[in-house]
This record gives sequence, structure tokens and C-alpha cells, in this order.
Amino acid sequence: MNTVAATDSAVSVDSTLRTKLVVLLSFAGIINYADRQIIAILKPMIEHSVGWTDATYGTIIAAFQLATAISCLFAGELVDRIGLKRANAIGVASFSLISAAHALARTTTEFVVVRAGLGVTEAIATPAVIKTVGECFAPQPRARALGWINASNSLGAIITPLIVPALAVTLGWRAAFVAVGGVGLLWTIAWLAFMRGYRSAERPSGTTSYRRFAHYRALLGERRIWAILGAKALIDQVWWLLLFWTPDLLHRDFHLTVRSMGVPLAAIYAAAIVGSVSGGWASSWLVARGCGAVRSRYRVMSVCAFVALSLLGVTEMHWLWGAVALLGLGIVAHQGFSVNLFALITDVVEPERVGTVTSLGALSGNLAGMAVVWLLGVHLAAGGRYTPFLVFAALSFGLAVIWLRALLPHAEERLA
Repeated sequence: MNTVAATDSAVSVDSTLRTKLVVLLSFAGIINYADRQIIAILKPMIEHSVGWTDATYGTIIAAFQLATAISCLFAGELVDRIGLKRANAIGVASFSLISAAHALARTTTEFVVVRAGLGVTEAIATPAVIKTVGECFAPQPRARALGWINASNSLGAIITPLIVPALAVTLGWRAAFVAVGGVGLLWTIAWLAFMRGYRSAERPSGTTSYRRFAHYRALLGERRIWAILGAKALIDQVWWLLLFWTPDLLHRDFHLTVRSMGVPLAAIYAAAIVGSVSGGWASSWLVARGCGAVRSRYRVMSVCAFVALSLLGVTEMHWLWGAVALLGLGIVAHQGFSVNLFALITDVVEPERVGTVTSLGALSGNLAGMAVVWLLGVHLAAGGRYTPFLVFAALSFGLAVIWLRALLPHAEERLA
């Protein structure tokens, strides 16, 4: 019996199956962010074992970002071509195997290699999820579904610092990588069982390099695409900064150990769930009351840009839980903004190009993130502080709103 039925151009999914789909994609998001964040949580332990410096760690994280960015050139098109069923399965299975392979790394070079491998495989995840939601949900519930799925990423960031340190202290940091990777392989089996019999619309295979180049050149000739790319670059670098360097900030400024930073980190990323769910709910609520989808996304993103200014006070806050609160507000802002930017892509881009455009946005965001995490490592190794990077992070969301409004002042929504 088919779990999900599909036509040639759209998916017929009732509300119960949509709920199950959101739950499955949410679990994938939890696993995805556990794989990403585990290295940041275990940084003090691994650097003692391997001999990292802040600059070395920044280079390893930048390798992940660069590999992800390069892979984004091909991941979105791959997702559009093979369909959402296979794309989600291939993405989760491959990055789970690479995550487990971190346990084999012994030198800095080996960490760079496996981390880059993780970036290559995780590039599939975002366009696959956005394509799935764009294909299976109507415009009104779309942002709400993305909000719940985006919140799951934050749940992964909450669970990781609560569970991984205990695993690492008890079994060793290498076993922690293997355990997280194994969970992803179990998810892949569940996904294939759920999507049994499903056939999605797929792009014809055999696209030549010339045709691919022409396709990207045509996309990059559109103002709406540059609006998305610029906004992604501005906001995503904030997320990568907070994901990969917040544990170090707490360790450096408040002298927290791997074991003691679990609860503060969990509190910070719990706030991200609030941003994801409320951001998705708010724009869906506005759409339901007659406000245009694009206008609704803009209104919520503008509120998020104001909330993000809380990051200005982080380095001047000498009370741990005060800093946690300010960082949490910054992450609330990011997640609420991010959900609506993803929804905006599905509002203004044709369904058959959503995966490709989302992937180009991820390329832009990862390049910006790569630059920031690497520069911050060099800056800290030279004796600098987090202050200038957090100031730029606080202002980035307002700049992103200005950028979007300049390039998409009267955007026309695509027909659902």
C-alpha cells in the first residue's frame, strides 16, 4: 500500500500524512544539526587530544563551509532531478556515514578532510527539505510547516549539548561521533518505508555542463535571485557564527567546561525553537487574514531584525545567564527570519526551480559563513575579542531587510 500518493506534477497529501511528513523531516533536522554541532561541543576535549589552536579550529570549520558551498552548485539541481524521495534518503544516509567517520580522524588534516566530506553530503539536506514542503503544502500552511521543521534543527542543537558530553566523558569523543552517525542511518530506513510507492516529478537526466551553466546564468540574471542570495549571505553567517563559536565563547568568557556548558547551550538553542515556530506561525496567520504572502514574510522579518539587536550587548554582559538570554534572543531572531526567507523562496520561485534556488542561497550563506568563522578564528588567535563580529551580526538582519526591499519591492507571488 502506498504511504504517499503522487501525480506527475503535484503530491496529494492529506493532513494526517502531512503531519507525519513534518515529523520525519523534523527528525532529519535534529540529526543534521547534531552532526554539525558535535564538533563545537567537543572542541575543548578534541583540541587537548589533537593539539588544535583557535586558528586551526576556524580552518576546520571553514573547510566544512567551503565544501558545502561548492556542493550547493550541484545539490539543488540534483534534488530537482531525482525527486524528494531519493534526495532525502541519499542526503541523510551519506552525511550520517561521514559523521561517524570523524571517529577515525587523528590529525588536523584528517579532520579537515572528514569535515569537508560532511559539508559535501549535507549540501543536499536543505534543498531537499524545501522542495518537499513546497511540493506537499499549500501556501498558507507552508511557512508553518517550515517553522516546525526549522525548529527541529534547534531541537538538535538542544539535545546535542545535553547528551554528547555525557557520551564523550563516558565512552570517549570518538564514540560520540559514531553514535550520532548511527541514528541517521536508522532514519533513512524509516524514510524509505514511509515513502514506499511514492513517485515524484523528476527532471530529465543528462543535463550537460553547458546547459547547467546556461541555467545558472539565466537565474543569476534575475533580481529576485540576487535578493535571496544577498539576504542569505547576511543572515546565515550569523547562524554559523553562533552555532560553531558559542560553546567557545562560553568556555572563554565564563570558564565553562564541556560538561558544564550543556544546560546554558541547551537554553540558547531552545530559544531557536521559539523563533522558528513563532516566525512560521506569524506569517501564516497574516496570510490567512488576507495579507499577501510576500508582504507577510517582510513584516515578520522586519520584527526579527529589531529583535536581533540584542546581540549588541553580549560581550558587555558579565552575568552568564544574561549573556545566555541575549544570545537566545539573537537566535530567536535568526530562526524567525530564516523560516520566512525560505517561505519567500517558495512564494516567488517556480516549483521546478525551488531546489536549485534554495541551493544557490545555501551557497551564498555558506561562503559568507566560511569567511566569518575563519576570520574569527584568526582574530581570536591574535588576542581579539568577539565584540566586532557580534556587532556585525546584530546589524545583519536589518541590512538583509533593506536588501530584500530594494530588489523585491513589489514582488509578484507565483501561482501555487
